[in-house]
Amino acid sequence: MGEKIKTMIASSEITSETNYLSRRDFIKAAGLFLGGAGLLAACDTTFPPVSEPSLSPTTTLPSQDRLTTYEDITNFNNYYEFTPDKTRVASLAKDFRVSPWNIEIGGLVHKQKTLGIEDVLSKFPREERVYRLRCVEGWSMVIPWMGFELNQILKEVEPMLSAKYIKFTTLNDPEQMPGLNSGFYPWPYSEGLRLDEAMHNLTILATGLYGKELPNQNGAPLRLVVPWKYGFKSAKAIVKIELVAEQPPTFWNTIAPNEYGFYSNVNPNVPHPRWPQMTERRIGETGRRPTLFLNGYAEEVGHLYDGMNLVENY
Repeated sequence: MGEKIKTMIASSEITSETNYLSRRDFIKAAGLFLGGAGLLAACDTTFPPVSEPSLSPTTTLPSQDRLTTYEDITNFNNYYEFTPDKTRVASLAKDFRVSPWNIEIGGLVHKQKTLGIEDVLSKFPREERVYRLRCVEGWSMVIPWMGFELNQILKEVEPMLSAKYIKFTTLNDPEQMPGLNSGFYPWPYSEGLRLDEAMHNLTILATGLYGKELPNQNGAPLRLVVPWKYGFKSAKAIVKIELVAEQPPTFWNTIAPNEYGFYSNVNPNVPHPRWPQMTERRIGETGRRPTLFLNGYAEEVGHLYDGMNLVENY
């Protein structure tokens, strides 16, 4: 993907959406860090056109990618803890309390920690990164995240040699999250990664988007972003990170293991039992585009799966 550009920003330097889109340095980064999000969406939904950022004559966006609008990103959300209705999450989450907020980091580590979100924000410098994120049902977005590499927080707790996987657990608060009152799902929401996937520098913990603090409906105050995997792997509202020796059970894999594998890598050659994965619809665009293997990040992460059968390990 060429030389990678990381723009470090402090909270005091966060810009408005208008300035953010017009800033030349950001646009250069947008051509290099790409990704989209989601699960279980109506792929024939009509969306307003995306506003095209101003580009310099020498700037190109690979594969004609462009940013999804802030309005679309924050008003079309998969968040079953609130509701399966993607257009209602924002209204139901508007009063969600994100402070005080603690994150436990433990399990097979030498230095267990409990960090407040304020500690996290002050301790780990945040970067701007633009990633494609793709939903398993065929739609995608291009989102300018603000966050830091997960490996930074993992290095702080010093994983033991016996740690092979990481389990993420999200908030379980039915009073704030009405969807948790559904007895059908195995709450709380949990996800998992192999340790080497978690340590990869593309895997981030996001605390914002479009230069603004992360909206409640997008997983505030802290969410996982793994851009080469389907969006449901990116757990929202994380309260616990646990290093473990065995592959942990995960939310959708527990409910329907024949549909949602543990790895959940974007692979157009592995169809979902109920729909193909060869093409996708980018929100804000008409028509469909080919789905990229590993969501377009094969050069960076393909080596993680050398020798693996990615049809069996879907």
